[in-house]
Amino acid sequence: MIHVGIVEDDDGVAGALVDGLAMHQIGASRMSHGMDILTRHPEFDVVLLDLGLPDLDGIDVLRRLRQVSLVPVLILTARADERSVVRGLRSGADDYLVKPVRMAELLARIEAIGRRASKRTVPEQREHLRTFGDIEVDLASRTVAVGGRQIPLTAKEFDLLALLVENPGSAVSRQFLMDRIWGDAFVSVSRSLDVHMNALRAKLERDGLIETMRGFGYRWTA
Repeated sequence: MIHVGIVEDDDGVAGALVDGLAMHQIGASRMSHGMDILTRHPEFDVVLLDLGLPDLDGIDVLRRLRQVSLVPVLILTARADERSVVRGLRSGADDYLVKPVRMAELLARIEAIGRRASKRTVPEQREHLRTFGDIEVDLASRTVAVGGRQIPLTAKEFDLLALLVENPGSAVSRQFLMDRIWGDAFVSVSRSLDVHMNALRAKLERDGLIETMRGFGYRWTA
């Protein structure tokens, strides 16, 4: 069953959304603060985000969320002006709806962004082999070979490697890595990332292969 996260501070609106989705066999959990979704986003398949929140502006929440997660986000707000719509979509929202919204339209929008998210994952499922010179990473079997020799990695070391090789040449933030591997970029111990990254580099025995982007994160250079 799909699980929707609703970030809405109005009790009446939130209750109506939870009940309406439940009538269509869609599970939903309500949060009233923006910081809640920044720590709970791995629980959800889709997020409905209000912009008028008591702790943070919804656009700021969205920008922070996009640093650590690709979860589909549908903005659901009373702000109907063009500037807000443009800012929301440019900040990483998958869709934008203005309250009040009809349940039939909301369901259709949720289904649509769910289909788009599924399509994005298909190539990752098919193309499970990554080759960089004499380095071969098999994302399906979770193995890595260097010069034809299998390299034993711990589970977290391989998780780090997989996230880097999925984005070759692109900087990957420390927050994103910690969130995906340790579960929450906002409470994880940063030192754990450094220890595992150093171990991974030592096992690969390729100087400069994983570049440190000072103040941000890391980049796979092969």
